[in-house]
Amino acid sequence: MKGNSQKLSLSIVGGGNVAFHLMNIFYNNDKIEVKQLCNRSCFTSHFEQFAVEKITNVSLLKPVDICIIAVKDSAISEVSEKLPFSGNLVVHTSGNTDIDVLSGKNRKGVFYPLQSFSKDIPVDFQEVPICIEAQDLADLEVLRILAESATSKVYEINSFQRKILHISAVMMNNFTNHLIGISKEICEENKVPFEILKPLLSETFEKIQKTEPFEAQTGPARRNDRQTIENHLALLSGNRKEIYKTITNSILETYGSKKL
Repeated sequence: MKGNSQKLSLSIVGGGNVAFHLMNIFYNNDKIEVKQLCNRSCFTSHFEQFAVEKITNVSLLKPVDICIIAVKDSAISEVSEKLPFSGNLVVHTSGNTDIDVLSGKNRKGVFYPLQSFSKDIPVDFQEVPICIEAQDLADLEVLRILAESATSKVYEINSFQRKILHISAVMMNNFTNHLIGISKEICEENKVPFEILKPLLSETFEKIQKTEPFEAQTGPARRNDRQTIENHLALLSGNRKEIYKTITNSILETYGSKKL
């Protein structure tokens, strides 16, 4: 690592949502110098604002303090093996991927921002937890410096703990969003304005900021209201009915009632 008075140099491999948001926070950071952006295909217009060298061949990457691989999980190992340098610090950004998938020719680490990213939606990185891992204590300190340049929410998390976090995040974020999508479809199919539900949606997420989820739970399954549950099931069919029944049974069991 360079002296504390010098900038950390890094390159980013990837052209997706994570790569874009990392560029957003590091490009104008006085402590960071982004040397290269690499993506196997041409970069989208979102990346035009970043005046750094953009390449499409990983073999053209130059050694830097930190090389960040922000690609899909299945490609991390292959990309890390193709890097044209050795002995450098290389990290991936995946929540569900072990540190050991990275090639052994470079020093290994993980830089995992726990957030749902979309290119067109701004993110306040001060509110984004970043989970770091490294095989070497000195490298861990470098990643801590990098993370703290973006957020105060930095956590040293090992590969197993990160996988548990990822499962939890998928259930909390992706599954919840899918259920909201189903609710919207049901409303639209029956000509009911989805807007009516938005205050309830806001209240649901506000409540769990102040109350434990176990205490915040409401609804027919929490009350063991079998008649309402059966009425709901009668109005549903196919996959929606199975989803409703599965989650209802989980709630019933959690609060000591007999499953359907």
